[in-house]
Amino acid sequence: MKNSFTRGAGYVLTGLRWLPKAGVRGFVAIPLLINTLLFGGGIWLGASQLQRLDQAVQGWLPDWLAWLHWLLWLLFVLTMLVVIFYAFSLVANAIAAPFNGLLAERVEKMVNPDSGIQPPPAESSWRDLLFSPLAELRKLLYFIGWAIPVVVVSFVPAANVAAPVLWVVSTSWMLALEYADYPLGNRGLNLQAQRGLLRQHWLLALGFGGMTLLLTLIPVLNFLAMPAAVVGATLMWNQELSGSA
Repeated sequence: MKNSFTRGAGYVLTGLRWLPKAGVRGFVAIPLLINTLLFGGGIWLGASQLQRLDQAVQGWLPDWLAWLHWLLWLLFVLTMLVVIFYAFSLVANAIAAPFNGLLAERVEKMVNPDSGIQPPPAESSWRDLLFSPLAELRKLLYFIGWAIPVVVVSFVPAANVAAPVLWVVSTSWMLALEYADYPLGNRGLNLQAQRGLLRQHWLLALGFGGMTLLLTLIPVLNFLAMPAAVVGATLMWNQELSGSA
């Protein structure tokens, strides 16, 4: 079936294979570099502060407990891994949002030169860069509205056994909507219209979002999940959704 779960998942993997292509690399490298510098600076700052704390701890620890300062460093490393693993995608989305619309536009021009999308004027591009965080905030509020019922179910006895499945399904839907926004937004579809379109192809959307979720859970690949999903969503729009808009 054309609108299949596996076909939706395949678009994300195709997007991953597109990342090294000329014309795409720049839109991937710039936000990735910004995020790397941001997280690298945060880790360096945290390590320097921990080093001061470690010196203070060694000053008052008795000799037979001197090994505890190594435990402190181990806890720091584990904490940094958890923070990077879970927080990177959130921070990356906020920073890369202005670039993702341009990435979607570039990919669409590559696969469909006659798409009719014209390069926006400079003042429009700067306006998009400035106001894209506000659009992200609107999506975030919508996502919170989805998450609240799932959180409630998680605390209801007996019903909470379904909570993990509900979390996966709701997160997959949110990720599909998050990344489809870039090619669909370039076509002038607002959030309400995007939801309606994806509901018509809900199995395709869940497959796409599910594979995106899986990539975000794999170390190293989670750094590439966002641009791969933007590229995949653009390809999915051109090949599956454009006739339904």
